[in-house]
Amino acid sequence: MEPLWVALALVAHTVLLAVVMRRFLGIPVGWLRTALVAGTLMLTGGAVLTSLGTDLGLVVDGGSPAPGVSPLALTLVIVLLGAWWVALGMGLLLVAELVAPSNQGPGPISVVRGTPGWVRRNRRYATVTTIAARHGLGGFLRPGTHARTGPDEAPRIARALRLALTDAGVTFVKLGQMLATRPDLVGTEFAQELGRLQADVAAEDWATIEAVIDAELGRPHGEVFATVEHEPLAAASVGQVHAATLRDGRAVVLKVQRPRAREQARADVDIILRLADTLTRRAQWARDLDLNGLARGFVDSLEEELDYRTEAANTRAVAATLPADGHIRVPRVEEDLTTSRLLVMERMDGLPLSRARREVAAVEPQHRAALADELLGLVLRQVVEHGVFHADLHGGNVLLQPGGTLALLDLGSVGRLDRASREALGRLLLAFETDDGIAATDALLDVLDRPATLDDRALEREVGQLVTRHRLAGGSRALFTDLLRLVTTHGLRVPPQLAAAFRALGALEGTLTELDPRVDLVDASRRLGREIGRERMAPGAVRDELTMQLGRLVPVLERLPRRVEDLTRQAGDGQLTLRLRMLDHPDDRAFLAGLVHQVTTALVTLACTVLALGLLLAPGGPEVLPGLRLLPLLGSGFLLVAFSLAARVLAQAFTSRPG
Repeated sequence: MEPLWVALALVAHTVLLAVVMRRFLGIPVGWLRTALVAGTLMLTGGAVLTSLGTDLGLVVDGGSPAPGVSPLALTLVIVLLGAWWVALGMGLLLVAELVAPSNQGPGPISVVRGTPGWVRRNRRYATVTTIAARHGLGGFLRPGTHARTGPDEAPRIARALRLALTDAGVTFVKLGQMLATRPDLVGTEFAQELGRLQADVAAEDWATIEAVIDAELGRPHGEVFATVEHEPLAAASVGQVHAATLRDGRAVVLKVQRPRAREQARADVDIILRLADTLTRRAQWARDLDLNGLARGFVDSLEEELDYRTEAANTRAVAATLPADGHIRVPRVEEDLTTSRLLVMERMDGLPLSRARREVAAVEPQHRAALADELLGLVLRQVVEHGVFHADLHGGNVLLQPGGTLALLDLGSVGRLDRASREALGRLLLAFETDDGIAATDALLDVLDRPATLDDRALEREVGQLVTRHRLAGGSRALFTDLLRLVTTHGLRVPPQLAAAFRALGALEGTLTELDPRVDLVDASRRLGREIGRERMAPGAVRDELTMQLGRLVPVLERLPRRVEDLTRQAGDGQLTLRLRMLDHPDDRAFLAGLVHQVTTALVTLACTVLALGLLLAPGGPEVLPGLRLLPLLGSGFLLVAFSLAARVLAQAFTSRPG
């Protein structure tokens, strides 16, 4: 039974120390460290307490109470010594935390429950890091490394990163594809290389896909669809597309999520978040890129991609921006049949522009030019006016339909811009029309995150040169790509949604080339700038803008006479006062309260210390036990309080978790 009692005593001591550290000092120390200190105190505590008791004449050999000792006095002394022993353990743990903070992990029960997942994650983590090392990227995982690479090294490292992400699996491929959209962060060479990432995924067998369709519909799919093609039209990492026909004869496509897609994606997402956190703590280049922020943004976008209802909402939003008499369409979504894992849409006939060169060449040149002009104008107006746009308009997502119309596919990636960003982009287009480099620079700085070291004059000159060069070049198709490269060179950070707009316009340049090589992006942007300027200066638009602004000002104007009258009356009566509400913000009040608390605790600690020293050194006083007087006993008690309060002050001053 003795080992059992020792184990129970160790658990009790560990819990006691953990409670004291968490409740009194506000520091959740690691369980292993707490148990080690508790075990050390148990091994030495009994012998030390017995020796002290013998020296004080409280106990005799063998640990029995000495004859004539009051049980109450003995109990008080033992409690005081025990409290000092706990305080000593608290002090040891505090010093250990200040020197080397422990990992604030989960408790023992959580550890036991999470061990299988921990093993799987670390096995996958080891696999990913091994892949990175195999492709020559191990040096970037070491502490203190930077992201700066020479011009000769960048292509090689970018290619190695692409190959490593490909080997790591489909979730990491998607991560690389997301990074390819952020040349402002990773650089142009990396963005171009990562843009080549493609996931090579085999299609799921029909029986598996059929089970998902039936589960999402809540009934056999034969009750809804007359036919469903077993062979997919396309297969991707998250889902695959099958052609089908509704009972009423309408042709549709089914986008079906793979049954294990969410589980696999979320497992890898956990690895990506942990890897980003580790690299942020270890490597300077990860901190420079805000790798944690990028990882969280990727996780959010992947969560949206895993819910097909988001894509359905995106399709409706983009459809609302299309003119009724235009030649561009998006598929109609069957709302009553769409779920988080099943998307049912109208089947659009035709071929993607990337695979329809012969069919495009057969279209009348004038009609092709009109289609390219309409597509460009539509996307520019979506970005500048509506704020909702297709963010991935490469040639594979634009379908050339019979009859010479276009259809936009795969609206899982849709960008959204707030009004301030839209207005700034509109001013940017107007600046291109008027050849105004200063206005273009101001428009950019309104929406980009500027670094503290930005040279405004240099940026202004280079933007002016860019505007002039593209205005005179005529037919240049690298306007937005060059603009993005320019702002990243100057260290300007592009917000994610604005980066999506630049990406959409950059991808659109290549798509327009496939449709009509003669399209002039700069000229079309300038024409749209002129149209926007005319529309904003039209009497109706000016009236609407003034009406909106007046609607905001009217309540203020209505209250203004009364406020002026009140101020005049108070000034005449000598009652006009100025009242400042200091520390109005809760954070300011919390800071001041914490500061007052620490100062008060420090003063009480100092008072207890002085009082304890006075009592310990005071001569005489009544005798509580043979050889033990009351004043030193009280002094040791006050010294215990001072020691504990001092530990609390140190914990609040040197840790990020004040108690």
